[in-house]
Amino acid sequence: MADRDEDGTAAGPRRRRQGELEGQVLAVLRQAPGPVNTAWVQDRLGGTLAYTTVITILTRLQAKGAVTREREGRSFAWTATADEAGLAALRMRKVLDAEADREAVLASFVTGLAPGDEELLRGLLTRIGDEPEPRTAGAPLPADEGEEER
Repeated sequence: MADRDEDGTAAGPRRRRQGELEGQVLAVLRQAPGPVNTAWVQDRLGGTLAYTTVITILTRLQAKGAVTREREGRSFAWTATADEAGLAALRMRKVLDAEADREAVLASFVTGLAPGDEELLRGLLTRIGDEPEPRTAGAPLPADEGEEER
């Protein structure tokens, strides 16, 4: 007997969250021993996705700056340049860049944060402000004293 949803209709395949496949592809690439081809990524994802789907995801990640590719014969070798947190940050910057009033968007974002998240953001901004040289956009933050680097 087929699985049924609460309303009694046949249950279809689970719908993925937006960006879920991108996160999975990035996780696979970050575990790679070096630049890898699309087939390697497809295999590590379980082989259930079509090759063209994996290429599409990799190409979208490249457009977002989360992966790089180098020509390798007739195909490409892919390398992750961001992790899932970096990808989320890229999405946030894209949304912010699309708005005319950056100050209003940032103010609305900050006022909507939970107290713990606001405190975390204040701490991160303080750490950035204490740096002797300007950071490159997207560069990792320095570790706190006594905190292990990941």
